Amino acid sequence: MSGDARDASALLARIEALERRLDEVEGVQAIHRLKARYGEVTDRRYAGDGLVPPERLAPLAREIAQLFTEDAVWDGGPQLGRVVGRAAIEAHFRTSQLHFAWHFFAKPQIQVDGDVGHGTWDILAPCTARNGRAHWMVGVEHDRYRRVDGRWLHAYMKLDLVFMAPFDEGWAKRVKRG
Repeated sequence: MSGDARDASALLARIEALERRLDEVEGVQAIHRLKARYGEVTDRRYAGDGLVPPERLAPLAREIAQLFTEDAVWDGGPQLGRVVGRAAIEAHFRTSQLHFAWHFFAKPQIQVDGDVGHGTWDILAPCTARNGRAHWMVGVEHDRYRRVDGRWLHAYMKLDLVFMAPFDEGWAKRVKRG
């Protein structure tokens, strides 16, 4: 192989490596935007006085469901339920176990490999139960993602609840100390 051919081959290998790295970085950024959109639309289901009316809730539930693959799993644990499939996710988000919630996602750990990815996010959510009692909810969401037709979507989302503590009592009594 001539020097020119080796140089061209090395350049091509570098370009391919850069394209893979760029695809991974763009995937991670797209997943960040996906999670932000999920939190934004989920929170728009609540107004100052509780869940928005059904005529406003239905399109929001549809929009949330569109952030998931057709065969996705949404698992909120024993407290919030588990549903499978985009249609079931849409139906689930037409109601709420809560009167109010606001989601804060933090400390993302996201890995992308081709058209699949996985990640974890810490969640802090001030929320109000249907009985009017305010709580702090803290947990970890374990997600799997899939790129479908060039778009990153949730394929699996599971909440592991760390604690749900009444606002007025705080969390100190609920969290075990080492």
